[in-house]
Amino acid sequence: MIDGIYNALKPAIFSVDPETVHDASIAMLGSISEQPDLLSVFARLTRHHFDPSHAVNAFGLRFSSPLGVAAGLDKNAVAFPALLALGFSHVEVGTVTPRPQPGNPRPRVFRLVEDQALINSMGFPGRGVSEVVASLAKLKLDSMTVGCNIGPNRSSVEAGNSTEDMVACYRAVASSASYVTINISSPNTANLRDLHQKQALKRLLSAINLERASLIRKPLLLKISPDLDSQQLDNLLDVATEQAVDGIIATNTTTQRPATLRSASRTQAGGLSGIPLSYTSAGIVRAIATKTAGALPIIAVGGIFTGADVVGAIMNGATLVQTYTGLVYSGPGMPRRIAAEIDIELQRHRVRTLEELRGVLIGR
Repeated sequence: MIDGIYNALKPAIFSVDPETVHDASIAMLGSISEQPDLLSVFARLTRHHFDPSHAVNAFGLRFSSPLGVAAGLDKNAVAFPALLALGFSHVEVGTVTPRPQPGNPRPRVFRLVEDQALINSMGFPGRGVSEVVASLAKLKLDSMTVGCNIGPNRSSVEAGNSTEDMVACYRAVASSASYVTINISSPNTANLRDLHQKQALKRLLSAINLERASLIRKPLLLKISPDLDSQQLDNLLDVATEQAVDGIIATNTTTQRPATLRSASRTQAGGLSGIPLSYTSAGIVRAIATKTAGALPIIAVGGIFTGADVVGAIMNGATLVQTYTGLVYSGPGMPRRIAAEIDIELQRHRVRTLEELRGVLIGR
């Protein structure tokens, strides 16, 4: 029913500026999230039964399914209870910066409908870490798996103080988040991706690990760019292993523009996500799994639209997956549909659990 309603409304929804639609959707989900009785009704209407064969254990946490929501959707941690009620196993809120900032000028989100893609140049707009922590304290239950994606303010990157911002954010969110992700990979804050460089990344992770040693030690993940060459990826994994990072999120959006893009918006500045990113992101996932012999948990992001996409990512070595653009195009019935499609994939591959498929394509 939910899919039918969304598909009927989709032409009207897609006739409106995408960021306006995003803001209205988050406001609606936020209102549901703040009212326990309404949230309970919403959950009964939308949620499906989680099959134990879909469950995943990663970095000390248990996930009811592999499918979560990527950072960028619930930037200020106001809508995650309603998103979880839809049937996602986890939501990553943020990217959260120490101080509020407006981000880049609008318009800054563009639909590439013909390509089932988005381009965004948001630039970490948000209310700042204090409001996010307050919202997590107000809305998060112990049973909810909510990661927090952290990043530096633009002014701090310009002043060379990215590490100090990341440490401050980690300190603020550690007690509330299920895990913390360091975002060094957005293409929409100038020079942020310089933190992929070996020495810069080592300084950053060393500083955060010092902070972790004196606080509740939450799983620490690193969200990386899809635009790395093999040597850059090797260097990054060397540092991540040395600094005991708990997992890699692969990947953020790309600045590349494949020649196959058809939409008139393909020349807009910003990061490209969705179906055109899927091949590149899958290659990074597979490379990480190969280089680390499957020992480092990976959350695959980029072109996740179907149950086959989820299972394909796991076969490439991913432990979990996240979606954003897929949800925009598929609508709120996505988790229920993907759960059914995963069952079909398990039957097709003649296995009982997703774990039996993890990494089977590595080395082929």
